[in-house]
Amino acid sequence: MNANPVFSLHIPTRILFGCGEIKKLATEKLPGKKAMIVISSGTSMRKYGYLDKVTSLLTENDVDSIVYDQILPNPTKRHVMEAAAICRERGCDFIIGLGGGSSIDSAKAIAVMACNTGDYWDYIPAGSGKGRAVTKALPIVAIPTTAGTGTEADPWTVITNEDVHEKIGFGNQHTFPTLSIIDPELMVSIPPHLTAYQGFDAFFHAAEGFIANCATPISDLYALEAIRLLYKYLPVAVKDGKNLKARAKVAWASTLAGLVESTSSCTSEHSMEHAMSAFHPELPHGAGLIAISEVYFETFRNDCMKRYMKMAEAMTQQKSNRPSDFIDALVRMQKACDVYGLQLSQFGVKEKDLPQMVQNARETMGALFTLDPRPLTDAEVLEIYQKSFK
Repeated sequence: MNANPVFSLHIPTRILFGCGEIKKLATEKLPGKKAMIVISSGTSMRKYGYLDKVTSLLTENDVDSIVYDQILPNPTKRHVMEAAAICRERGCDFIIGLGGGSSIDSAKAIAVMACNTGDYWDYIPAGSGKGRAVTKALPIVAIPTTAGTGTEADPWTVITNEDVHEKIGFGNQHTFPTLSIIDPELMVSIPPHLTAYQGFDAFFHAAEGFIANCATPISDLYALEAIRLLYKYLPVAVKDGKNLKARAKVAWASTLAGLVESTSSCTSEHSMEHAMSAFHPELPHGAGLIAISEVYFETFRNDCMKRYMKMAEAMTQQKSNRPSDFIDALVRMQKACDVYGLQLSQFGVKEKDLPQMVQNARETMGALFTLDPRPLTDAEVLEIYQKSFK
């Protein structure tokens, strides 16, 4: 971060946080009278009663709703376009994203395409996108049932265009949620391995945002607290998913990391993972980040030594004397969450794919490379992939 930073802060999202806060959906002033509720194609939203709870609370609030339930773990442009057409046809005037980051990200993209003509990729400013301006979007309400993306507190939505193998993050002032309700009681059903994957996504949002060259004094505050909370409480939540205190601490850390994404940015670690899951959509985003993380952060160890030591101190609550303390703490945290040693080869990635991923990362999410502590060469990016492939 520059010694004399210049930055702005505008996060137009009302956040309701805490156990039981979902009940406020029945009494809060909502941004419309007919909602499209966007959920995944999986079973959890119905199985655990979350969808019924939301529709019931909306009814209490005199709000009608319909459900779109086709969203994949790595959400696709095809479903965004399909849902937007249904949204217009059925006269929905706001969108609710209920579930994990994929559902809420999709809700944001659907909100854009419900109000704009053409194809979603017409508005994507990278890869094969055309970069058209978004002039409006339907209001968005975010109700996360996972703790990881922090998308409830930032404008970003990540969608995959399967036709061209591009997975690109995108957002603007119109894609901030109007209202976000973060209720940790909706998160107790997440299985341990997904709790870990999602929690590490939040951790890397914070850590990347802390070492990014666009970091600000306010993003630093958010980032260090998210890092501290996740180091302490994510292993607890992984081991005991019913521990509401740990769930609440992890959920708050995820939201804080989302605020980091609104005031700083991810770095190229996310570009690299997006390229991986663009070709292998079965790869969970958090797992991909974990797989490359040790080698990735080792690459910058000597480029922002003081920042690494500050992160280590936030994690261990002990004085740090060397940047490697952060790498050591990161490894301990991964071991405590039983996700250390994940390999790209476990998720179908082939070694011959790696050079193509380097190119894809540059072409689709190249902007994040400009925010790294120092410029990475293509050879270094390939080496990170190769060392993480094992």
